[in-house]
Amino acid sequence: MPLLKQLFKPTNRDLLKRIGFTLVALAIFIIGTTIQVPGTESITKNLGFLELVNTMGGGALQNFSIFALGVMPYITATIVMQLLGELIPYFQELNKQGHVGRQKINTYSRYMGILFALLQGYAFSFMFLGRSASATEYIYISVVLTAGTAFLLWLGDQITRKGIGNGLSLIIMAGIIATLPQMFIDAFQGLVVFDGTAQQITLGVVKFILFAIIYFAIIVGVIFVQMAERKVPIQYANKSTAYGGNSSYVPIKVNTAGVVPVIFASSLMAIPGIIAGLINNESFSLFVSNYLTYTTPVGFIIYVIFIFLFGFVYTYMIFKPEDFAKNLQESGGYIPGIRPGNETKTYLSKVLTRITCLGSVFLAIIVALPIIFSNVTSLPTSVSIGGTGLLIVVGVALETYKQIEGSLLSRNYKKGYTRR
Repeated sequence: MPLLKQLFKPTNRDLLKRIGFTLVALAIFIIGTTIQVPGTESITKNLGFLELVNTMGGGALQNFSIFALGVMPYITATIVMQLLGELIPYFQELNKQGHVGRQKINTYSRYMGILFALLQGYAFSFMFLGRSASATEYIYISVVLTAGTAFLLWLGDQITRKGIGNGLSLIIMAGIIATLPQMFIDAFQGLVVFDGTAQQITLGVVKFILFAIIYFAIIVGVIFVQMAERKVPIQYANKSTAYGGNSSYVPIKVNTAGVVPVIFASSLMAIPGIIAGLINNESFSLFVSNYLTYTTPVGFIIYVIFIFLFGFVYTYMIFKPEDFAKNLQESGGYIPGIRPGNETKTYLSKVLTRITCLGSVFLAIIVALPIIFSNVTSLPTSVSIGGTGLLIVVGVALETYKQIEGSLLSRNYKKGYTRR
């Protein structure tokens, strides 16, 4: 039975209420992205390295709205906490404490996220208002932007608890989707020239149709790669090895790291630009604009290399071959044809390296597409193909679909079991 048909059954009204609550909460976020910080104006200049922040916030930074920072400070804090979990013994112990430890880490991440929001809010107010504003105005704008981020964190929690889950991810996805209609409008206006001849208008329409086809073809490709995985077979000593017996496998996704490498790379590329905006040194600013922005050849190459390298770093942080091989051996499991222990670790490392290489190349290509597209076409900067936003939307949409589908299946299973 199709998912929608099951969803609108009378027995699933509570799930519909959760979906309705989620949509209302996301609508509040979209409305908030249009509310400017009092006393400021929209940003008309090119955002450059801050385009990722603007994309993930649904254009809130371009509007300099109360949600201009979005949830990026919290995401940055979460990544920092993951790195600290690999380096500092205290956080390593918290990681081993299960749910209680994760709650403490999440609390620390939130406090750190608020601190990052305050610092970023001050930096943004200084960059976009210039040096003419007073200290009180800088502090005022910083506090407003920090409050906006704090509200979004609270709103994301409400969606997770009372909605369909993945609150912060859905907020990011909603912001990106909200910019798509305007992007297609800009693309249509840029490609179709109505004051030209009939032949020019027809050619423009054909170009727009081709643009739409390429855009949706890339979406299909992203979905395919996001769902692609390598299944490593696992056999346990107390289970049958016969064909059709109880076997299991470990799925290793092609793009295990998701969009985190892009966030890493963008954050590193953003640091020189933020410093240049704060110190206002002409020679340093010129160096940054010529070599350390991804719109220049050198900056573009550095950006792509960062994404590729961070893809490996973050993947190995998530999937640790040594720990997995140890846990597998302790549970009496093994990979058919591979000896437990070091050979299993070596085998998993080889598989993970090959898969991650493909995933990192794919990630670099998807992120590079909009940069190349903007340089070879005369369309507005709001029009792009591929990009981080597309990865986020596809990933969150697939995860949300699986959650709703899983909830419906579990309800039907419980219902059938009760009848028995």
